[in-house]
Amino acid sequence: MFLCIEMASLNFRNRIKRLTRRKICYSRSEETHDKVIVGFINCNDYQLD
Repeated sequence: MFLCIEMASLNFRNRIKRLTRRKICYSRSEETHDKVIVGFINCNDYQLD
């Protein structure tokens, strides 16, 4: 179980880094940025079993 939790955390951190790299070149409002991040986190939470 511990390995599963650690792997989920590692995957989440890697996906956040990738999202940051992809979105850093775009100019967005802070509100839009926050909505994208919250949507990403919610989507990621629902994918974990």
